[in-house]
Amino acid sequence: MYYFTEYDGLDTRIRIVPEWMEYLKKNQEILRGWIQYHMIVYLQRRNPSVPGISDKLYPPQERKLEKVKKYWKLLSELAPIHEIYGENRLAPENISIDHFVPWSYVAHDEFWNLHLTTRAINSSKSNHLPEWELYFPRFAGLEYLSYQIMWKYEAVRNEFKRCAREHLNNPEIGRRLYREGLGAEEFTQKLREVVYPIYCSAKTCGFSSWEYESGEHESGEYEPGEHESGEHEPGLRPVSGDLLCPVNGCAFPEDGETLFKVAERE
Repeated sequence: MYYFTEYDGLDTRIRIVPEWMEYLKKNQEILRGWIQYHMIVYLQRRNPSVPGISDKLYPPQERKLEKVKKYWKLLSELAPIHEIYGENRLAPENISIDHFVPWSYVAHDEFWNLHLTTRAINSSKSNHLPEWELYFPRFAGLEYLSYQIMWKYEAVRNEFKRCAREHLNNPEIGRRLYREGLGAEEFTQKLREVVYPIYCSAKTCGFSSWEYESGEHESGEYEPGEHESGEHEPGLRPVSGDLLCPVNGCAFPEDGETLFKVAERE
């Protein structure tokens, strides 16, 4: 098949006979796949706590998060949404989907790990871990608000189902987190059971903690008007309606003109 023509350390050369050279060219895709498979197996055995090694070696050219973004935009049509890091009210033209536990560790776009922030904050956070004690309660509160609105409005629930087809790939987690009738405390506990082990594993692998430096103002973010104090809980501000969130006492809009306009555009 081949023989050495020169021995010189890293400059050692081999010559492949023409018949075998033709075979290698003809089957190079099969051989490349075999090599890549064994490289992934090798790396996974030596990094058992790191998920998605194959996706990290060959990441997708683009991550399709349009349905998730559309879902959160729909929620922002019903009531003002505030992101969890700087507690800024989000403007539709300045939103970005953030992975609470960084994609560079989890290598997936599962719905329970995604939420809205601004482009600048997302860029600042990069592949760091949000400081758990500070940000997880806010994250859980925002996710629970999303859960409540989803079960109140059919238009939101339909959008959620479209997201779930691509971004909720574990049926067991789907049943635990998104079945109807969960209270705030139960939802938060179940979300913690899903996220915290992954968070700890990422921290063990060297992902560092991160906190947002307040005081930075970004163009496109909401500034309180003269009749607003600017103090608020992360998630939704109080609006007219009769459904109050037990996490922060915010109200959701009643069925009516706002929801009708949202549903009409679909």
